[in-house]
Amino acid sequence: MSVKKTIETKLQEQFAPVHLNVIDESENHRGHGGWREGGETHFRVQIASTAFDGMSRVNRHRAINDVLAQELQDGVHALAIEARSPDEPDTRIR
Repeated sequence: MSVKKTIETKLQEQFAPVHLNVIDESENHRGHGGWREGGETHFRVQIASTAFDGMSRVNRHRAINDVLAQELQDGVHALAIEARSPDEPDTRIR
């Protein structure tokens, strides 16, 4: 299973998100630290879940990092996280 699919599966199972988008941004980091041939080193996670209701931004990030600890240990070099409750506005720049 690809790292991207593993991330998606783990986040689905743990947070039952109403929105989940996992983006492999590795190619944007070609030649930089942590990059390797074949990608799957730099990811962006965009997730909305009721599991984040009442949680601070820091605690949301910690929860996601805890779920993905093995992937971070095994070669994911960078993980950008955009986590929100479904009731919060989507603040991504378009």
